[in-house]
Amino acid sequence: MKIVFAGTPEFAVKPLEKIVENGFDVVGVITQTDKPQGRKGILTPPPVKQTAERLGIPVLQPEKIKDEITAVKSLGGDILITCAYGQILTQEVLDCFPCGVWNIHAGLLPEYRGASPIQSCIVAGETQTGVSIMKTELGLDCGDILLIERTQIDDKETYGELSDRLSMLGAEGIVKALKILETGEYTLTPQTADGVNVYRKIHKEQAKIDFSKPAKEIVNLVRGMNPAPVAYTELEGVKINVYLAEPAPLLDGEELAKNGEVLSDSVKRGLVVKCGDGGVKLLQVQASGGKRMNGGDFLNGRKARKGQVFIC
Repeated sequence: MKIVFAGTPEFAVKPLEKIVENGFDVVGVITQTDKPQGRKGILTPPPVKQTAERLGIPVLQPEKIKDEITAVKSLGGDILITCAYGQILTQEVLDCFPCGVWNIHAGLLPEYRGASPIQSCIVAGETQTGVSIMKTELGLDCGDILLIERTQIDDKETYGELSDRLSMLGAEGIVKALKILETGEYTLTPQTADGVNVYRKIHKEQAKIDFSKPAKEIVNLVRGMNPAPVAYTELEGVKINVYLAEPAPLLDGEELAKNGEVLSDSVKRGLVVKCGDGGVKLLQVQASGGKRMNGGDFLNGRKARKGQVFIC
């Protein structure tokens, strides 16, 4: 079975490596075009391309895969494995692969369809997630499921940390799936119509902290936006990024403070802010143009003072 792998970001690197390590015949890789990176706009190949070149696998980088059917067919693949590729596949693309197209989806289906399952499940306060290996159809993440690998979410785990774990879980899952598919004997599970949720790409405005919300919701938002796009607020006209936070108890009388109000100048207590159901401690912050630092240092540098109010 000749495999073509389609993926783009770092998340897709471990699955590609694991497929090759297990002796499967990867005849080609499809990935997005090189993009400018950094302040200098240096043209940089995506992580999957860099990995494919290191492994000696031919790479195809179509601007639009639907317009490059001949090139896709020329790779000679029997099966296409996709993982965070980033382009919509048409029926013509699906028809290029006699053994089908199979996707590594970083979430439980059908509850977490769409482009942001990892961030969205953290923000929602889920305690469990996983990776779904599904047969690709024309609809969005609606194909029948071959297998699901589940994992618990630690209550302090960030989007970046969980993404790394799910990448490895996806790598292990796709190897297991390919071994099943090679036998030709497998059962697919159709997705139920109940519980379907579609989560679109996260935009920066969704990362703004609302201090009228309960502490746990704020903490989950911060976790789900770390390392990108990063949760943020504003203090005295200065944008403040928040990378880590935790619920914090209030002292007597502090329940009368405004939501968003800084409750203490104590470096030992840290940067505690009033929120909807109590307090939330901002553990790691960064003022616009400044360095990332812990909340105590932020107070010590007089970048925040008791009584000031973060904009909700």
